[in-house]
This record gives sequence, structure tokens and C-alpha cells, in this order.
Amino acid sequence: MTELRLYDTMAGAVRDFVPVRPGHVSIYLCGATVQGLPHIGHVRSGVAFDVLRRWLMAKGYDVAFIRNVTDIDDKILNKAADAGRPWWEWAATYERAFSAAYDALGVLPPSAEPRATGHITQMIELIERLIERGHAYVDLRSGGGDVYFDVLSLPDYGKLSGHRIDDVHQGEGVATGKRDERDFTLWKGAKPGEPSWPTPWGRGRPGWHTECVAMCEAYLGAEFDIHAGGMDLVFPHHENEIAQAEGAGDRFARYWLHNGWVTMGGEKMSKSLGNVLAIPAVLQRVRAAELRYYLGSAHYRSMLEFSETALQDAAKAYSGIEDFLHRVRNRVGAVVPGEWTPKFAAALDDDLSVPIALAEVHAARAEGNRALDAGDHETALTQAMSIRTMMGILGADPLDERWESKDETSAALAAVDVLVRAEVQRREDARNRRDWAEADAIRDRLKEAGIEVTDTADGPQWTLLDGYSK
Repeated sequence: MTELRLYDTMAGAVRDFVPVRPGHVSIYLCGATVQGLPHIGHVRSGVAFDVLRRWLMAKGYDVAFIRNVTDIDDKILNKAADAGRPWWEWAATYERAFSAAYDALGVLPPSAEPRATGHITQMIELIERLIERGHAYVDLRSGGGDVYFDVLSLPDYGKLSGHRIDDVHQGEGVATGKRDERDFTLWKGAKPGEPSWPTPWGRGRPGWHTECVAMCEAYLGAEFDIHAGGMDLVFPHHENEIAQAEGAGDRFARYWLHNGWVTMGGEKMSKSLGNVLAIPAVLQRVRAAELRYYLGSAHYRSMLEFSETALQDAAKAYSGIEDFLHRVRNRVGAVVPGEWTPKFAAALDDDLSVPIALAEVHAARAEGNRALDAGDHETALTQAMSIRTMMGILGADPLDERWESKDETSAALAAVDVLVRAEVQRREDARNRRDWAEADAIRDRLKEAGIEVTDTADGPQWTLLDGYSK
């Protein structure tokens, strides 16, 4: 069914994609740790893997797409405590903010969006399996209920990231209960003032790496197709997921996909660097569809260096596509989705090469504009229909009702269009009656309102002073 090839981090190479079950694709995307407002770096993975999902669906696959929410974490607990708020309220507040950001950018809702706190039972069961198989141990010295994964119990630990075992640092600080500092935490013993759950080894809360394994397998099974996330998760998070799953005897993910960062000045965008661009702030400068276009325009594995100039250039490129579709719709008629081009399909089948796919979209727009100017409406319409389909797969079809209905500018222009068309029709009626004075008066009133009417072979067309035409 597919010629799709994807870069697998584990293999370090592009591989033919063959799903576990023919006709079905299972994907797990590491979602947000809901500690604060989302910025464009956070949502890039959502946009990138939304394109993958849409392409698979367009090719006829049934796609199960799981994206988790980390709602219990040191950072969440610390920030909530600093603000004097309950941790669960803090997490819920920013979970809603992330959901709103994903929705604003047209990211399809996941098949399921499990929370870490909703899967404590599955995590406890996973840890029990690891203890039974000799890959995990309870810290009996502290009596605090901490549980650690024994990294040295897996000979091939580090195979995803390429880390040599002697160079492994989990970044967890000094833990006196570890047998080896390279071991990582599965369960944290209860501390005063923190939430905790009962387990056979004492009350506590989960470690970060444990939740995704439990949720992957709860929703997608012991073996599934694709595990995705940002490249910063390769180590230690995804490496430690593999260790737990394989330690428990499961095959886990067949393919590992990782997206590049959004950078500023060559550094990863992060709250600690202070170079954060929150979604609401960016959406005051460009429309949501334009931001979606910008975030999805680079290859998903590449770094996306943010600049205001690049953002505005992307907005102009999107507007060029949008303007062409509007011209065709208003001069020729309704534009329904059509067929994607072979070059577009080849680009996406080649590890989601969106820049090449977008080049094909713009080539179709250029050809369509030439055809429209030459009066070749059939070719213009064919190109417009193809563009709608291709942009729909990229999640940014300008004529999709979600963008037109949510874009206040488009809504206002649509309302203006109704009023102006009525005036233009009155002008045409006056001209047909040879009432030149009335026709000129209507034209002059429109011009005073910043609307210019031009008589063309396709009939009168109106244009705003900012260049928007109908």
C-alpha cells in the first residue's frame, strides 16, 4: 500500500515503513509537560507529526494516534508550590492552554490523550514486572519507597542514543539509594506535601520515564509502529523507555522519529533561556494558518531558526496561495479538493520532505495564475483543486472552513464582498441602462471607501487598497 520511507533514529537511516498490522498505523507522540504556557517550540512536534498522520490517512491507513499529557512532575510541583496553587489546578490550567494551542494551529485531536495520573495502576504493574525480571530494585536502605532501573542489567543499553555506558549521566543528581549512579528512577518515595499513591513498596509517585511505557502499551500494545517526539527526548527519556519495555519482555516501537528544535540565535527555545515566543503573542502578528504554515514548512528533522523576517515571509507565501484560491473561486466557481501531484506524493513519501512538497504547491499556484490570467479557467481550476488537496494534507488548506470561519479578517472580507457585489451589480445595471452618471457615482463611492472596481474579461472585479481582490 505504501512507498513511505522514514528516518528511524534507532537505525540511523531512512527505512521502508512497514506497519505491524497491514492497513493500520499506531503512533505514540510524547506530549506536553504542562508546567506553563506553550511556545512555538513546544507545538512544533504537534504540527510535524500531524502532517505524518494526515499523510497516512490520505493514503488510506487507519491511524491510532496517542499523545500523552505529563501532569505530575517535579517542575509542575515546584511551580505550583511557588505560586501557592494546588498542583492539580496548575497542571489542568496549562493542559487547557496546550489544547487551545494545538487547536488554534489545526492539529487534529489525538485518538486518545491519556494523563500520567490516570495510569498509576499500569505503571505499578510495569515496575512489578521489572522487579520480578531482575531489571529493577527497591531502595531498602532509605525506606522511602524509591525504585530504580538497573541499567547494567541490559547489555545493549544506549542503542538508541549511541551513548556508551561509561558516559551515561541521568541528570537526576546524587541518589544515595542507587546501586549505580547510571541507574534511573522508576518510582519516587513519598515526600511531605507531595501527592502520592500506594504501592507494594510504599507510597510515592511515578518517575518521568515510566509513564510513557505504561501508556504506550495500554493503548497501542506491547509492539506498535511509531514512537515520536522532540530530539531532546532521545536521551535519557526515550532511551529509558526502551530499557523498561525490553526489560519487561516487550518489543515496543518499530520506528523512532524525532523532530528538530525551534532555535533562536542557534540555541534551543526554552523558558530557561528566556527566548520564549508564546502562541498567543505570535498570533497577534500572524494568523493561525500562517503560523501553522511556518512551523510546518521546514523538514521536521531540521532545526528551525526563528526570526521575525522568516515568520513574515512564511505568512506572505501562505497568503499567495490563499489569494490564488480566492481568485479562482470568485472567477471560475467552487473549488473542491482534487488530486495531489506525483511530485508532492514522492516528496512526502521521502521522509516527509515538506519543503519539496511545498515547492510543488507553489509551482501549481504559479501555473494556475498564468492560466487564470490567460482565461484558461479549466487549467486554473484543476490547479486550485490540486492545491486544496495538497495543502489539506499539510493541514493548512486556506479554503478549509476552520481557517475561514476562525479568521476574523476572512470573515470581515466575506461580509464586505456581499455588500460590494451588490453595489457592483447596481453599477452594471446602470451601465446597461446607459445611465453613466449613476454608474460613475457608484464607482466613486466605492473608491472613497478604498475599493477599486476594474472591468475585466471575467466581469468587474473589486480590489482593496491593501491588495486583496475579489
